[in-house]
Amino acid sequence: MAITLKRQLTPEEKTVILQRHGRVCFATGHAIAEEESLHFDHIRAFELGGRSELDNIAPMCEHHNKAKGMLPLEDFRVKLQLQEFFATGDRLTLKNLLLFLKSRNQIPGFGAHCVITQNDGKVKLESALGIFTYDLVQCPTTGWKYFYATLPVELIDSDDDEDHQFGLQPRFLIFDKVFDLFRHFLNHPVLQPSIGRIADGKVVLFDGQHKAAALLWVGRKKFECKVYIDPDLRVLNQTNISAHDKFAQTRFFASVMVLKLGGQFGKDFEDYKNREDQEIKSESGFLAYLERVQDPTMTRAERNKRFRSYLFNAILEDGDNRMAKLISTGNRGSNERPLTVDMISKSFFANFLNDEPVGDNLASSAYKRDHEINNNIRLMNLFYDLSLSSWNPTASANDQTRIKLERIYSSKSIMAWSEIFKSAVCAKLDIIDEDDRTRPFYRELSEAEWEKIKTMTSRLLTWTQWSSPPNSEIDSQLSTSKTVLKAWFREKGLTPGYLMGAAE
Repeated sequence: MAITLKRQLTPEEKTVILQRHGRVCFATGHAIAEEESLHFDHIRAFELGGRSELDNIAPMCEHHNKAKGMLPLEDFRVKLQLQEFFATGDRLTLKNLLLFLKSRNQIPGFGAHCVITQNDGKVKLESALGIFTYDLVQCPTTGWKYFYATLPVELIDSDDDEDHQFGLQPRFLIFDKVFDLFRHFLNHPVLQPSIGRIADGKVVLFDGQHKAAALLWVGRKKFECKVYIDPDLRVLNQTNISAHDKFAQTRFFASVMVLKLGGQFGKDFEDYKNREDQEIKSESGFLAYLERVQDPTMTRAERNKRFRSYLFNAILEDGDNRMAKLISTGNRGSNERPLTVDMISKSFFANFLNDEPVGDNLASSAYKRDHEINNNIRLMNLFYDLSLSSWNPTASANDQTRIKLERIYSSKSIMAWSEIFKSAVCAKLDIIDEDDRTRPFYRELSEAEWEKIKTMTSRLLTWTQWSSPPNSEIDSQLSTSKTVLKAWFREKGLTPGYLMGAAE
């Protein structure tokens, strides 16, 4: 008998459904108490091909039935599971999802080892799952060999950084993108394969992880892949970054670009410093070396971008940086992570980090980059200890501490006051030379100098305007441009002189 939920189910129909599903909520599988009202809905939406029959209807608790909105039950259940997965961390990749699904017995396994042999235009892949043979293809540009295959989930893994090895995975998973692709793939085909390589006897994917993640939620257990056998890792990484940054419709998050560009650049920098030749090593020499030896096709702007990412990465990924845990992995802040890489780069780094490569001999005492990096970490920790350590992601919008911190660390605000703060630091530390003022932290700082900086930081954070009542003049000023806001700060007494000890 065909039915729709545009009418009430009969008691007999409800009994049939409860006999099939039990008195449990289809969304999560939790028991529905006898005193709690029962709701019924389509498992698969009628508009998406779901049948209006009893076997396509399931019970739900009142809470989840209201929460699902217009989503079909099937999609809502996946959305809840996805939310549970994304709550496990903030830098999740396909590997994390595979581990999550395996722990719930939703997949049999992943990342199985295999042996690759090539012969007469064929590639043979041997594993515990069996022996598979594919046609070999050769790239006319690079000469690299690869093959196309439909691989079971047991044979795929994610190309992450691990075991001190650099991976090619360019992104972290994004909730909305995975869920939107999941819903798309319920009724549409997959146009392009995921791309991977053979690494340490595994097939590891570095392109198309959102696609693979979405298909896993659809229930797919086999995946179409293009697999490189023995590519040049450096060239493949640069190609992969360009594909996801320069040529992509969905661009890298700034934080992810810092990690990927900075991580690879740091490895190259270490290799350069350890080269046994007579050349004096310097940062500017390193960039010239990259142009001359490793990748002459990369533009100077691209090399400088990688260098900046390396410096940012050295600060943001340092285990001693306490502020880092409040910096979003995306392009927007959140309740849990109110800051972004863009905000930090345009405030702290713009004023206290020299992002141009220096010509100082890396082996000489004149080279102060390590001091500069540590100084930036220490400054960020000062601001964390004196203010951001009080950040409460669950505080209400009317919470006075939250209001104050949001005023201090809003995007325009942090960019405006950081310039005033830099002027005060340079004056207090007697940094007068113009070249030195462009890199005030490129030096060793004494504990006495740090005490001066700490005092100025405290004066900045206790400026009376931050604690104004809600909807005060400061709140309207924070939406203006950085230049206008900086002038307003000065007009209201937030000046280098005030930070250095003058009365407000």
